[in-house]
Amino acid sequence: MESDPPLPVPISYIAGSYFLFSIDAVTYLRREHHICGVLTGTLPQIPQQNVFLGLPLKLMPEEARLLVDNGVACIVDEVKAQREGMRALREADRQKYRRELESQGAHAMRLQTNRKEQQREEALKRVEAKKTAAKKKAAAAAAAAAAAAAVGEGEDNSAATGSDEPAAPDTAPAPAEDTLMAATTTSITSTSTPTTTTTTAPYGTTMGITPATSHPPLPYTPSPSSSTVLPPPTVPPSYPLFAHLHAEGYYLSPGLRFGCQYLAYPGDPLRFHSHFLVVGADWDEELDLMAVVAGGRLGTGVKKGFLIGGAADESGLGDAGSVRTFSVEWAGM
Repeated sequence: MESDPPLPVPISYIAGSYFLFSIDAVTYLRREHHICGVLTGTLPQIPQQNVFLGLPLKLMPEEARLLVDNGVACIVDEVKAQREGMRALREADRQKYRRELESQGAHAMRLQTNRKEQQREEALKRVEAKKTAAKKKAAAAAAAAAAAAAVGEGEDNSAATGSDEPAAPDTAPAPAEDTLMAATTTSITSTSTPTTTTTTAPYGTTMGITPATSHPPLPYTPSPSSSTVLPPPTVPPSYPLFAHLHAEGYYLSPGLRFGCQYLAYPGDPLRFHSHFLVVGADWDEELDLMAVVAGGRLGTGVKKGFLIGGAADESGLGDAGSVRTFSVEWAGM
């Protein structure tokens, strides 16, 4: 069972963007609050990964604002929190934290060394098996050739002596060269047995460990009065529409790849296709008819509806702060 993080969940504000670094927070917010975000983490050695990205999870300002408004999360100035937290640590705690990182690095190095040793031993075993199979094959071929030669020589001797008895096998000692070659071969065979050696790490006995989160040693959630807690994020005018669709149970994600603001899913995007291409508009905003036609045709072409919506003003048909939505579809396509 997944472990729920303590609330409020800290959202790291770094260089104008909002991130989640804790896997527990990511799974909890997706499961309980329909917040998907976008995975942005990649490996330094494989920077051109297009699909299989990892932590951290980047949130839209609308997602971060929604979580703050619902009391589920708070915005933390991550750089300032790191600096103040490390300065506030006692020297004993700082040394303990460093020892824990070194211990994790040593454990990772041992695992890597053992894995390399196992791979090396398996490779040597495969080489020895190939050599043994080749020797057996060569020995069988030599025995077959010797038997064929013996049969042929026996027939020649029988024809020369006029008798049908096979010739006696040649029991003369092997030449010195053959004996020396056999001894050399035996020596080589006896010394080619694989031996287990210990691989030494080229850069020391520990690996450098970069923790994914800063807690411990820093506290998971700063106090509300802390100077590292920031005010709610600034959101675009389409935020009321975003909050309205979220309240209706939709999962929302960025819609850049379909030329819209959001994609609205009826359930988790891992299980459902999106139903709407969502575009926000002000109540008294003039709409370009060609933009509506293009959006409707695009949405119908990709089996989605084109949804336009926004907050209604006090003089509109709805109450103050309410949201109205309109869906455009082409029935003849």
